[in-house]
Amino acid sequence: MALTPDDVVTKQFQHVRFKEGFDPDEVDDFLDEIVVEWRKAMTENEELKAKLAEYESGAKAPAAAAPAPAPAPEKPQLPTVGGEPAAASAGIIELAQRLHDEHVAEGKAQSEKLISDARAQAASIVSEAEARGREEMARLEKDRTVLEGRITELRQFERDYRAQLRGFIEGHLRDLDSTSSGSSSTPVSAVGL
Repeated sequence: MALTPDDVVTKQFQHVRFKEGFDPDEVDDFLDEIVVEWRKAMTENEELKAKLAEYESGAKAPAAAAPAPAPAPEKPQLPTVGGEPAAASAGIIELAQRLHDEHVAEGKAQSEKLISDARAQAASIVSEAEARGREEMARLEKDRTVLEGRITELRQFERDYRAQLRGFIEGHLRDLDSTSSGSSSTPVSAVGL
């Protein structure tokens, strides 16, 4: 079924309940614009068909009447797109494709550079962290050695202190024993308690 401008004008759409749709006036206005442009295109198409038929009939009639020298072939007119020859359009498309390829290549190069920079930075951070870790471990090991030496000194001090304290207490106990055996006859009430 061929679609005509009248089909577009007479097309009726079902209204949908409980849903938003397009503004019917706006749709109608747009369809009217389409119909106008379509009719212009159809009129132009009919005119071109008539000219082609006239040209073909005019070209056949003189050839049949008398063999005239063939006219120099005209350079065929390229179809136009938006007023420009199709070759120019192809050139624009080729330029756009080339620009696209350049941008893609540039983007890939930038992404590879960013990735390599990030990897280098990550490696630098890791090596720096490892160096700091080694330094910290060396410092902690040194502190541990110092603390173990200090603990050893304190244990030795404790042993010496206990020995001195034991000697001091035993000395006082001996003195107490010797004084208590010499004054065993003195009652406790006489000492003044």
